[in-house]
Parts: sequence; C-alpha cells; structure tokens
Amino acid sequence: MTRFRGAFVALAIAWAMLLPVAAFVASRRSPAEPATGYALALAVYSIGSLICHQRPERSFQLFAAQLPVCARCTGIYVGAALAAIGFGVRPMRVDGSSLAARIGARRVLVLAVLPTVATLVFEWSTGVMPAHWVRALSGAPIGAAVAWIVCRATPARPAGM
Repeated sequence: MTRFRGAFVALAIAWAMLLPVAAFVASRRSPAEPATGYALALAVYSIGSLICHQRPERSFQLFAAQLPVCARCTGIYVGAALAAIGFGVRPMRVDGSSLAARIGARRVLVLAVLPTVATLVFEWSTGVMPAHWVRALSGAPIGAAVAWIVCRATPARPAGM
C-alpha cells in the first residue's frame, strides 16, 4: 500500500472514530478529566464546524452530547471509513476491465449523491425532516464513492514492488 493510500485510510478511520470519542469527552463534566481530552474534543468540534452546519435538530446525540457533525455528515464519514478499509487493504484493478473502471468516477459520484438528493427533495417538498438514520444512510454512499475514487487513484503498491 502506498503511503498516500495508507494515510488516507488511516485518516478516514481516525476521523470516523473521533466523532463519538469527541461526543463522549464533551459529555464529561468532571474537572478531574485530563485537559488533553477536552482539547481533542474542541479540535474535533471546531473542524466539524468548518465542514458542517452542526444543527442540533439534524445531529445524532450520543452520551447526552451532540456529535460534532450532522447525521448526513456522520454517514458520509462512516461510509468513507468503511470503504477505505475495504478498498485500501486490497489491490485495485485499474486496467479498465473492472466494472468500476468502466463506470467512471463521475458516474459513481452522481449515483452516490442520488440518495441524498432524494432525501432533500422529500424534505423540501413535504416539510418533513427524514429521521437521522435515513439521513446518515443517504450520506454513506457519498463517503464510500470518495474513498473508492481516492483509493483507485493511488496504486496499491509502489512501482517496482
């Protein structure tokens, strides 16, 4: 596995794992807690605020604390982490003969966005917000597609190995 692919896989997994960890730390109100935990939670919530609206009514609650990102973003990051594990640890065929190579990255992204578009159309046309789990599941294909594209763009092994 190349360094870039390995770093992507590790970061995708770490970010997905940090979301519930940050909520757990944020739910702790004891002054005896180590300051490093709070600093980590603050960093995760701060990064989350740069990439997500963090609206409480659209976010999962865990350990009596709101996750650092909304339900849809949670689905995106968990989908990316799971796909990165699958795509990152095995060689990917990039010779053009695989089904994924024939479909193409743009088409994969368009297909991956369709569940999210469906939930948005439903919400905008009915005024009813889908359940958090529906929003999370609709985001997961986006994360998986991005992980597939990144892992597909990097060789499984450096040239000459």
